[in-house]
Amino acid sequence: QVELVESGGGLVQPGGSLRLSCEVSGGALSSYWVGWFRQPPGKERESLATITVRNSPYYVDSVKGRFFISREDVKNMVFLQMNSLKVEDTAVYYCALMKRGGDSWIYWGQGTQVAVSS
Repeated sequence: QVELVESGGGLVQPGGSLRLSCEVSGGALSSYWVGWFRQPPGKERESLATITVRNSPYYVDSVKGRFFISREDVKNMVFLQMNSLKVEDTAVYYCALMKRGGDSWIYWGQGTQVAVSS
């Protein structure tokens, strides 16, 4: 059973930084694409960043240049470095896995809360 656990969320002031972690157990991370998503209060979940098994990152425009996704397959860990945080980045953040060659996100973490406020 593959499980994902996010950590690293918290309260931060605008302009600050946070580094989210996603620990994967029960499976080899190297077999999966990884995505970071978020769900702001009262809104739908949105995709933020994806990293392929070949370590190629992709970002949505709203976070490009501020957020950086990385992976350490040996440690079964994925990270999201978030810089220059804005109030509108407040959300619950999730990591998810897609099997290489697949077309849907099949494993999800429980989420970690990020609040950006002065």
